[in-house]
Amino acid sequence: MTKEECKQIVLDIIADIAPDEDLSNVQPDVRLRDQLDLDSMDFLDIVMELRKKHGIEVPEEDYPQLASLDSCAEYLTPKFNAVNA
Repeated sequence: MTKEECKQIVLDIIADIAPDEDLSNVQPDVRLRDQLDLDSMDFLDIVMELRKKHGIEVPEEDYPQLASLDSCAEYLTPKFNAVNA
């Protein structure tokens, strides 16, 4: 899986949990919470969806690594590739 594919998966999850958000102008290097109206429960929903739909475990101490789309891709791409290997 590429980093771009990983970013799209994260955007798809956000679209599911926050359907009113406009994701067309999300900047990959800016914190998601600074761009979108996401609260801590929305963030936990993202983590839960990663586990339910994709088998990706994100320990609580790693949550800061999911701050932006770029950091999500950096952190999650190896995990997706390990799960799908």
